Amino acid sequence: RIFPVNASTPQQPSPPLFCILLSCHLTHSALSFLSKPPSSYPQWEEISVMDERNTPMRTYQVCNVMEANQNNWLRTRHISREGAQRVYIEIKFTLRDCNSLPGVPGTCKETFNMYYYESNNANLWFIKESQYVKIDTIAADESFTQVDVGDRVMKLNTEVRDISNLSKKGFYLAFQDLGACIALVSVRVFYKKCPLTVLNLAQFPDTITGGDTALVEVHGMCVNSSEEFEAPKMYCSADGGWLVPIGRCVCKPGFEENKDVCQPCRPGTYKASATDAYCTKCPPHSSSSQEQAVECACEKGFYRAETDPRSMSCTRPPSAPENPISTVNETCVTLEWSPPRDTGGRGDITYSLHCRKCSGDGRKCMPCGGSVHFVPRQFGLSSATVLVTDLQPDSNYSFTVESQNGVSDLSPTPRGTVVINVTTSQTGESSMSVVLKERRSKDSVTLAWQGPERPNGAIVEYEVIYYEKREQNYTVLKTRSNMMTVDGLKPGTTYVFRVRARTDGGYGSYGGEIELETSHEDVFAIGDPNQSTILAVSIAGGIVLLIFLVTCFVVSGSMHSFFRHCGYIKAKQDPDEEKMQFQHGRVKLPGSRTYIHPHTYEDPNQAVRDFAKEIDASNIRIERVIGAGEFGEVCSGRLRVQGKREIYVAIKSLKAGYSDKQRRDFLSEASIMGQFDHPNIIRLEGVVTRCKPVMIITEFMENGSLDTFLKKHDGQFTVIQLVGMLRGIASGMKYLSDMSYVHRDLAARNILVNSNLVCKVSDFGLSRVLEDDPEAAYTTRGGKIPIRWTAPEAIAYRKFTSASDVWSYGIVMWEVISYGERPYWEMSNQDVIKAIDEGYRLPAPMDCPVVLHQLMLDCWEKGRSDRPKFGQIVTILDKLIRNPASLRELANSSDPSTPEFSVNTVDEWLEAIKMGQYKESFSSAGYVSLDSVLYVSVSELAKMGVNLAGHQKKILSSVQSLQTQGTHVQV
Repeated sequence: RIFPVNASTPQQPSPPLFCILLSCHLTHSALSFLSKPPSSYPQWEEISVMDERNTPMRTYQVCNVMEANQNNWLRTRHISREGAQRVYIEIKFTLRDCNSLPGVPGTCKETFNMYYYESNNANLWFIKESQYVKIDTIAADESFTQVDVGDRVMKLNTEVRDISNLSKKGFYLAFQDLGACIALVSVRVFYKKCPLTVLNLAQFPDTITGGDTALVEVHGMCVNSSEEFEAPKMYCSADGGWLVPIGRCVCKPGFEENKDVCQPCRPGTYKASATDAYCTKCPPHSSSSQEQAVECACEKGFYRAETDPRSMSCTRPPSAPENPISTVNETCVTLEWSPPRDTGGRGDITYSLHCRKCSGDGRKCMPCGGSVHFVPRQFGLSSATVLVTDLQPDSNYSFTVESQNGVSDLSPTPRGTVVINVTTSQTGESSMSVVLKERRSKDSVTLAWQGPERPNGAIVEYEVIYYEKREQNYTVLKTRSNMMTVDGLKPGTTYVFRVRARTDGGYGSYGGEIELETSHEDVFAIGDPNQSTILAVSIAGGIVLLIFLVTCFVVSGSMHSFFRHCGYIKAKQDPDEEKMQFQHGRVKLPGSRTYIHPHTYEDPNQAVRDFAKEIDASNIRIERVIGAGEFGEVCSGRLRVQGKREIYVAIKSLKAGYSDKQRRDFLSEASIMGQFDHPNIIRLEGVVTRCKPVMIITEFMENGSLDTFLKKHDGQFTVIQLVGMLRGIASGMKYLSDMSYVHRDLAARNILVNSNLVCKVSDFGLSRVLEDDPEAAYTTRGGKIPIRWTAPEAIAYRKFTSASDVWSYGIVMWEVISYGERPYWEMSNQDVIKAIDEGYRLPAPMDCPVVLHQLMLDCWEKGRSDRPKFGQIVTILDKLIRNPASLRELANSSDPSTPEFSVNTVDEWLEAIKMGQYKESFSSAGYVSLDSVLYVSVSELAKMGVNLAGHQKKILSSVQSLQTQGTHVQV
């Protein structure tokens, strides 16, 4: 709101950062200025003068210099503060030099005072002098001795003062003359504001500054078909400027950003998520006919499964299996077929079989029931073969093989099927008895059994069939003995065994199934004698190499001869012989890479040029602030790469006002990162050094730091996924260790995670290089040490090695398994140091496998040489990933192998989970064995009449438990 005083004279436009409360060019008498107090001698008077444009203007003047004890007041009307806490007063005036006035007494002044009075009352006529608050005493920079109006000579003074912490509706402004010769030309009262602006698709309104140095936090509103990605906000500074924005809005699904505006996706394109950058073309067999599409509709006959990403092509059900073949062996039949010719564009083809027993004329067929067994299973087969056992002799059967994929349930058309008809032959009598004895090792199982009680003739041989549980491939073995040892099995793996006898009359039926699990393979221990042998050989090899180098040095008699005899002089090398190279002061074996510290360069800028790519700043687009580092802000943005699409990157910028040392230290991290090329080390894209601000550009890791990511997703990952993350970190650290590089600050906060859960080591600010000796240490000179992650020798002696990094890695393992819990909880640093020295080690986190906690304890061995190397850690984790069964035993569980329940039949299972009302439904649908239940789906449950979502969820949850724990079928 503006209060014009001179309505007849146009005002100059105000600066965009100011709001004018009062703008007074004193040009007429209706100014609402009051001259107080009235007295017999002259007070402030309105006088007309000519300004520099020869335009008449009126001023308030007072010049009672001949009389002592002057007290002349001039007051404005009430000025509303418009919500401002701090206002500024700009006055323009002239003041005459007392020395130029003849005969004036010594009471003549060359200053005047400015006051204000806060009030909610806009109609005060009289204010006591004692109620005013003094702003300042105003003196002139330019005084004058005379004014030649004809030549329009006028020496104007301009002064600006401010009032802070205003709280009432408004205030009155007053000027006090104590005996000066003054002419008040203009008064302008204003406050500052941050103007309305739109940034990152968020609108920030006009905002009045907070006054002094206080910042006003302002939350932006998303505009133009956008929504919050991260709450947008900026700070309005005291000088009326907006500071760097935090957070941003993104275009809603169906819209893409173009020059700070969200535009709808064109027909034929779509955008499914607000976090996607651009609209993309519809995938094959789909289209969008209108703008703003969030997904593309599938063409007729094509479908998209619920779990399929929107970017996936629409697919269709497969055609029928082809080339069915049956091989009958008395009461067993092997069924085989070829995959369907048309897979529907998908790779998740599975097969299910339906068995029917038919009468002799084939006119009447009934479901086979639970007496028939399918190996490896009846439903959800991924291979095109199955063994069917326990058929009735001399009977007719019809098997329907059905092919399906992820969208078969969405198609109204019948599924592709092929029918195989078989007739069994006459067999011998009686079935096998159960297996009576068994003995297990890590790679073999020994079985013993009894023969049939009443065999149909002499027993010729026994047939043993076994397969890995939930796998498709089975093996058939034969023996004349009633005992057999099966070798070559996988450690820690569950197998299913069945036995049948063959007499002169043929094969009998199989006995019941028995499940046996081989014992676990031993996890590699640090004290393994084989490893000790390898270590001894490695040490011996190192000693031989050292003797060779010393011999070369002694024989040569000088460094020059040493280089010549040991092959360091390139011109003297034998081209057919591999030689060691000398690079920047350290030995480097052929084919290996050694880290080069930037400080070994005389010119640190050369290290940056050698290891980091210079990027043109115009190719970088900064989008939002995501954090702050030691040297400045960390932002996310996009990097335009020639010939490619823009990529997301992280941008570290060096704050203004840096010293040369700060610039060198900032860029040294780029010189370090630029030497690394590994999928588990953060990748350097390049640097910007030729313009300001100086920047380091790295790949963007969508999920941020590992500790924050784990806290946000507490309990949401499987143990195998966590071990996979740890394996990636160990692999990255092995790479660094192989390059003779020590990190010194390995912690979950310094591990970054991308959208594919790949973990990458980052933050090389504290890192140091080792000498050629792998056991050499770098001694620091002061500086902060992360106590909870640091090895005891590094805390006590400031000595860091790859072995101290292994200690830190053990702490990282603990952080990962505990989902980002703080190591040693709320213990003080001194208590942590004391506890470790007394032998205390962190206990296993909740649900931590024994083998992982043991590996942590190995990493926390007090002696550096007793800790595993990173290469050994990677090997151990690889074995665990290949053998998930080794992770079942939990460190804090008394008997983790005990299942929640043990059942023998489908009916018992349904009763155990309180779903007995569906027994008949499962039986009618052909789910007569626990193996068949393992592959039941939501759609199958709906067909059986299980329509309540709660019942479906309970059944599927129990099925998952069966898959995890095993069905534990009792024979």
